[in-house]
Amino acid sequence: MTYDRLVCASCAAPVSEGRCPVCRANRERLQQENFFGGLNPTALIALLVVLIAAVALLAHQTA
Repeated sequence: MTYDRLVCASCAAPVSEGRCPVCRANRERLQQENFFGGLNPTALIALLVVLIAAVALLAHQTA
C-alpha cells in the first residue's frame, strides 16, 4: 500500500501531506521501510511490464 492513500488518526489528513508530527514521522518511516512504497500503482505496473518484457526477450533469445 502506498502512503498517499493513508489517513492520519491524529489529524484526519492524508499522511502524504504531513500536516502534523505524527503524519511526518509515519511518512518518513514508510519511505525508509519500503523502496516501492513511494511509487504510485501506475509506476509499479509499468515496472512490472518492463520486467516481464525483458524476461520474455531473454527467453526468446536463448531458445
